[in-house]
Amino acid sequence: NMRAKLLCFCIAATLFAYYIYSPVPENIEEPWKLMFTAAVLRTIWHAADVAEWLGLHCVEAVITSAQYVAPASDENITVADTEFNQVAVRLYLPKKPTDGLRRAMVYIHGGGWCTGQAGFKLYDLLSRRTANHLNAVVVSVNYRLAPKFHFPVPFEDVYSVTKFFLQGSVLSQYGVDPARVCIAGDSAGGNLAAAVAQKLLEDSEVTTKLKAQALIYPALQTLDLNSPSYQDNSNKPILSRSLMVRFWSKYFTSDPSLREAMASNRHVPAEAGHLFRFVNWSDLLPEKLKKGHVYTSPVFGSSELAEKYPGFLDPRAAPLLATDAQLRGLPPTYILTCEHDVLRDDGVMYATRLRAAGVPVTHVHAEDGFHGALMFAFGLGGMPVGHRLASGYLEWLDENV
Repeated sequence: NMRAKLLCFCIAATLFAYYIYSPVPENIEEPWKLMFTAAVLRTIWHAADVAEWLGLHCVEAVITSAQYVAPASDENITVADTEFNQVAVRLYLPKKPTDGLRRAMVYIHGGGWCTGQAGFKLYDLLSRRTANHLNAVVVSVNYRLAPKFHFPVPFEDVYSVTKFFLQGSVLSQYGVDPARVCIAGDSAGGNLAAAVAQKLLEDSEVTTKLKAQALIYPALQTLDLNSPSYQDNSNKPILSRSLMVRFWSKYFTSDPSLREAMASNRHVPAEAGHLFRFVNWSDLLPEKLKKGHVYTSPVFGSSELAEKYPGFLDPRAAPLLATDAQLRGLPPTYILTCEHDVLRDDGVMYATRLRAAGVPVTHVHAEDGFHGALMFAFGLGGMPVGHRLASGYLEWLDENV
């Protein structure tokens, strides 16, 4: 009997280890922390697939509420949930005395436009640290999420909050210097931050200019989901290519036909072919990031999808599709990219295009980084790469905002 129990235990332990184990790049420190986190996330998304197959669409909502922390003030910061222009935000107001006006940041969380919130424990910790480090007001935006709300709703929520906050009367209410406001976001939040920064340039009603934008492994283009980073990192931990395709397609529609077309990279119609020049990685990536891949012309899809869901060809959803003229007035920009991330090439291509448009760019590329790496400074077991990236990001903000 004891032998049978021991055998069962060994089999269970082996299966558990097999499930947890996933190949992790050699240059990543403490790989088991990454493996374990990736396994948990993989389980969640498998459950989401099963739920979807059963006709249930509640998994994203469950994920979003799982790590929620209520707003809690401490000796350094007052934290409160409120609304700006009828959009939910979480406000972080420093208590430290200041000689003059404070700096401020509008922060936009990631989560593939489908999950996440300002009250996520990791985002709450990041916002607190930012407010403390910069002695700055932080506005963390709780935009409405897909699949309940498709594009352009998340973009419009974030834009509406930012435009409201940039009004002179609102800035003075919070003691903010209008010359020192920045916008930042990670992943899908980096996408929204980049899109908002572009749109503000053409809005004559907004007189306050952003001092800087910080984009943390942003998703910036929907056209070519077969760039070298999508190919080489398609099964790397945290964000696989199939999961990114899921997020992109859900942002626009719950219709599975778009997801299928994106999965085979045949979703762009021939009449939108001229847009490929904005995301042509053979021109926009340095040689070492092409990784020996050879650029091939796109295979076009049907016009029907683009007519039904024009959002995926819209610069408000894919900021790399903005023209050179639309990039020219953008503020000094920080872009973080990670080597082992499907979105790596998006950030690198944007850095290339912004520099060509005369925008000052600080591009930090983490050779040992993976999607979500910076958040490992605030939980998930902590990892050296997370602490290093978070410190560098906050130092850049301190020097540039």
